[in-house]
Amino acid sequence: MHPGAWWIWALGLGTAASRTTNPLLLALLIGTAGYVVAARRTSAPWSRSYGAFVRLGMAVLGIRLAFAVLLGSPVPGSHVLVTLPEVPLPHWAQGIRIGGRVTAEGLVFALYDGLKLATLLICVGAANALANPARLLKSLPGALYEAGVAVVVALTFAPHLIADAQRLRAARRLRGRPDRGLRGLLQVALPVLEGALERSVALAAAMDARGYGRTAAVAPAVRRTTAVLTLSGLVGVCAGTYGLLTAEGDSYGLPLLLAGLAAALGGLWLGGRRSPRTRYRPDVWGARAWLVAGSGIAVAAGLIVCAAYDPVALRTGVVPLVAPALPLWPAAAVLLGLLPAFVAPVPGQPRPAGNRPPGNRPAAREPAATEEPS
Repeated sequence: MHPGAWWIWALGLGTAASRTTNPLLLALLIGTAGYVVAARRTSAPWSRSYGAFVRLGMAVLGIRLAFAVLLGSPVPGSHVLVTLPEVPLPHWAQGIRIGGRVTAEGLVFALYDGLKLATLLICVGAANALANPARLLKSLPGALYEAGVAVVVALTFAPHLIADAQRLRAARRLRGRPDRGLRGLLQVALPVLEGALERSVALAAAMDARGYGRTAAVAPAVRRTTAVLTLSGLVGVCAGTYGLLTAEGDSYGLPLLLAGLAAALGGLWLGGRRSPRTRYRPDVWGARAWLVAGSGIAVAAGLIVCAAYDPVALRTGVVPLVAPALPLWPAAAVLLGLLPAFVAPVPGQPRPAGNRPPGNRPAAREPAATEEPS
């Protein structure tokens, strides 16, 4: 499976999560991402980071609720749960309070808001657990190779850190030493940091040995044109994406996004001329990749259309408090995200002989008569 297809699928789920505050739809998105990860995750070290992203999302949700309790909520409420001692603040801090009344409406609003952000983090974690970072770097265009190396190293840092911590905790348990609590954390942190530094030095030596950073001679006019097109295109993509993710930017979001994509692609095409690179056995974007990426795009498009025609169904009210309802058509659109669990390749399944690259077919070898087992 092409790694870019997994990222498009996950970004589609994240875009759908940004269009709703309905907790039932957000829980359905989390369940969809979790089911696909459980069905198609490999045993590689970087694929174990999904649990860390889930815990990070739950931590963000808890912090959002704690802020709503301590600092208050912008949503007025009439159902007071508890009244905390309020700290008096100067007049220049009007609009900010510490303590005071904690209402049910404010807590529910903070719960919905934090659950949306947690869902976005879990979708990113699903892409990080399913897409091989090294193969994703190989698929990037030549103009983004240097930036892609930095991003891939950053994405693989967390999975390797988690794997090192799990390995060291297991070793401490085998030796009868504590691996939990503050003392265990401090005694595990130093070896993990030392391993991260050693891995960084080894990575720098490997990149230097392979000629990383070598560029070809390009005319100054081409370099300036490439910089202008790439920068303006990325700014247009960011502004267009922001317009699509907000309810007020539907009119200008899509045209600005398309114009930015066109300018960015032109800049990337010109920038690839100064980075002479070849790809060994490049990943092929096949029919399965189209289905995986298309399912994520379909989920995002379905929620965007539903938000345009029936925004009330995607926004659960908190004043007054009402029980969330599960709308039928948005839920059906979210369930389209389960398609990768059935069409993506099964981890560990051997590739058919007819689909293997020419240099990847194992050659039959008969043992010699003089060979003996070691």
